[in-house]
Amino acid sequence: MSSEKRRWFQLALQLRGSVVLSVLPRSLFCGAFGLLISLLHAYGAPVNLPFLASLIPNIVLGLLLVFRTNTAYDRYWEGRKFWGSIVNTVRNLARQIWIAVEEKQPDDRTTKIKALRLLVAFAVATKLHLRQEPLDEELRVLLPSDQHYITLKDMNHPPLEVAFWLGDYFQRQHQRQCLNTYQLAALHKLLDLLVDCLGGCERILRTPMPLAYAIHLKQLLLLYCLSLPFQMVGNLGWWTALIVVLISFTLFGIEEIGVEIENPFGHDPNDLPLDTICATMLRNIEDLITLAPSQRSWLDTPGKVTDATIEIDF
Repeated sequence: MSSEKRRWFQLALQLRGSVVLSVLPRSLFCGAFGLLISLLHAYGAPVNLPFLASLIPNIVLGLLLVFRTNTAYDRYWEGRKFWGSIVNTVRNLARQIWIAVEEKQPDDRTTKIKALRLLVAFAVATKLHLRQEPLDEELRVLLPSDQHYITLKDMNHPPLEVAFWLGDYFQRQHQRQCLNTYQLAALHKLLDLLVDCLGGCERILRTPMPLAYAIHLKQLLLLYCLSLPFQMVGNLGWWTALIVVLISFTLFGIEEIGVEIENPFGHDPNDLPLDTICATMLRNIEDLITLAPSQRSWLDTPGKVTDATIEIDF
């Protein structure tokens, strides 16, 4: 058996990340109800009611489930796009800060490094804010000082405070004439994009599925699954319970997938890997810090570049 086939079977039987454990109890409940109807049918009770098949048209229930899942996936994908934009914007901001901000004093390099780590701090603070979790050690080590951490803990919106610190850093460098007006405007535009992504994620988080729609869909699912035994018992007899379990498991599973992915910022296996994304950003920043900005362009000479860590030969 090839590795691809083995992986297919492993995924098909994998419990982590699936909705099996979530929907199995309600599926078994429907199956137990089907078993009860089979028992009543065996004793001659008039429970064979095939006309109930028209109670809830299959196409109506199918369209409702498709709409529910598509809406949830749109939220998931939009959240992924926002975080992809955060990653790209942090990289662009870091590159521009590292290259464009002129170093006039010995401690300017240290200040730039703190500003670069503040970019990752913004992403980590956004992650914790979306998860409604308190600030932790992961964020503290990225801040310039413990006083900044204490200040941030008292804030209602830590990511916005970090964005304010970054904007203040840009303004101070402009006042020191380490940045010209065009560079300042470019940096602020990228910072605005970060805040826009934060607002987009908050919109996803704070705009849940309308309660009336969610309740109505669950009611229809339950009504449909409980009507199945009456439709099938005349033809299937004692097999009714098993078939009801399989059908209800399918329908409840589709609905549960929508519930699972509509908030993509948590810790569930189906949520976005925000911890990994933030760790990747930090690695990118630390790699950038190891590159020393050259005082002249490497395009000026074809040989080895002074003060740079890369050799380029034409």
